[in-house]
Amino acid sequence: MNGLVLLIISIAILLCGYIFYGRYLCKKWGVGENTEPTPAHTMEDGIDYVPAKAPVLMGHHFSSIAGAGPITGPISAAAFGWLPCALWILVGGIFFGGVHDFGALFASVRHGGKSIGEIISTNMGKRAKRLFITFAYLTLILVVAAFASIVANTFGATFDATGAVDVAASTSNARVAMVSILFIVIAIIFGYAVYRRNMPMGVSSLVGILAIVAIIAIGINFHPIYLSSTTWMWIVGLYITIASITPVWILLQPRDYLSSFLLYAMLALAAVGVVLARPDMSNMALASWSVEGASGTTYLFPVLFTTIACGAISGFHSLVSSGTTAKQLDKETDAKPIAYGGMLLECVLAILTLCAVAYAFGWNKANPDAALKGATAIFGGGIAHMIDDAIPGTYDVLFTLLVLTYSAFCLTSLDTATRLARFMFQEFWLDGSKGETPENVTGYKKVLANPLVATLITVVLGVLLGLNGYGKIWALFGSANQLLAALGLLAVATWLGNVGKSNKMFLFPMAFMLVVTISSLVINTKNQFITIAAGGADWGPWAQAIIGILLIALSLVLAVEGVTTIAKQKKVKA
Repeated sequence: MNGLVLLIISIAILLCGYIFYGRYLCKKWGVGENTEPTPAHTMEDGIDYVPAKAPVLMGHHFSSIAGAGPITGPISAAAFGWLPCALWILVGGIFFGGVHDFGALFASVRHGGKSIGEIISTNMGKRAKRLFITFAYLTLILVVAAFASIVANTFGATFDATGAVDVAASTSNARVAMVSILFIVIAIIFGYAVYRRNMPMGVSSLVGILAIVAIIAIGINFHPIYLSSTTWMWIVGLYITIASITPVWILLQPRDYLSSFLLYAMLALAAVGVVLARPDMSNMALASWSVEGASGTTYLFPVLFTTIACGAISGFHSLVSSGTTAKQLDKETDAKPIAYGGMLLECVLAILTLCAVAYAFGWNKANPDAALKGATAIFGGGIAHMIDDAIPGTYDVLFTLLVLTYSAFCLTSLDTATRLARFMFQEFWLDGSKGETPENVTGYKKVLANPLVATLITVVLGVLLGLNGYGKIWALFGSANQLLAALGLLAVATWLGNVGKSNKMFLFPMAFMLVVTISSLVINTKNQFITIAAGGADWGPWAQAIIGILLIALSLVLAVEGVTTIAKQKKVKA
């Protein structure tokens, strides 16, 4: 199939899903019926609870949920063929991920902007809350470790055998690092102009876009900073510590809003590339139910559904929806375009990535000596070559811009993940039913629920894991993330049942994701025991085996509690 045809069909399907299924969800849940102000207004504190205009919040939400997932997922799953990938992206986005993200945001807004953990506490009990928060926090630590490492490696310089900087090999990274630093500066200025000087949003957005163009031009031509990846890891750790505790209007909102223009530009560039090149999807397999690799045979089920996560459904999204977005939602009716629309926009990015993969595969066949390898090169190089082949001489600038945007995805997800982990750590020690807050508790709770303490613990754990081999347990992330999605669906389903609203649209996605997750964890845990039995295993397989068993137990316990709660709701209705 022609990649342009696939893109057009996919966009048409996603638009129909947004209009018709999105409207159905709003009607069933009563979105907009509550005329009371949102928590962003009733609990405004100038730090975490700050109402944001819909375009600004959309920028934060989309930048945060996208991360590297909708790019790396389809690339990793490409071996199973473009058709299964595309079908899961479309069906998953409309009926799984969109429902999951929208439901999590809506439920959180109706719970005072509290996280999924507090929703679980209210509807399933305190034990379920503590189990969920512990699991979610550990997952976020892994996200912080991985994304900090990705960003640091994207910024880090290459050194030769004598320890001197290899300038030629490090130029692209130095450019991205310089632009990223300048980006933070203009984001702070933007936030001050909008929220303290009341500059009109249209004017400030135009100035912001011009500033982005200017800093890209500066960064491409002036990039004097060449540091090692390890040094960048600690610098990134300092940045996310500050970003996690400062008021959202200073950095989080403006940075993510401005980042969104980069992301929209990337979507536009990718779409232009597909229109110009019309990649032949037959460069990829049509469909394959199994893939042979060094570790044996890998089957489409359940691997496809844990590999393509962010492009179809991702548990991390429920943490963003209920962690930061719900605290900034200006009006309840903004929830549909931001959460449901944001998820479907991510599906478009995932489809564009599939087209880029097809083109990159074709390029690699024709140019084996200059093959594109790795997610960044396949995505950025694939799109840049699509356009450069039609408009020669544009490759270097386009590739730098696309790598910068990829880095922006990771950095925005990173500082959001750190703030979310801080929320989770604080909530673990607080009893929401008793009205406990970091300000009114005493003793050890006062210390552990302190924002700075919670942030420092999170950052130190994340950076140390990033420096010492997060990759050894990264294989668990896909399953852990999808388990979060299943539990997010479960939490919202129980809440809707308790308030007398329809939750039937959650039941199949919830059951399916639980089966996918448990199947994946069982397979991975079995493989780790095989590795251990063969002898010579380091701490990685042991950690994966132990954590895998704990995650299986956790999923079963919470599934039983959730199903029991939903069953009781049905009996009461009967």
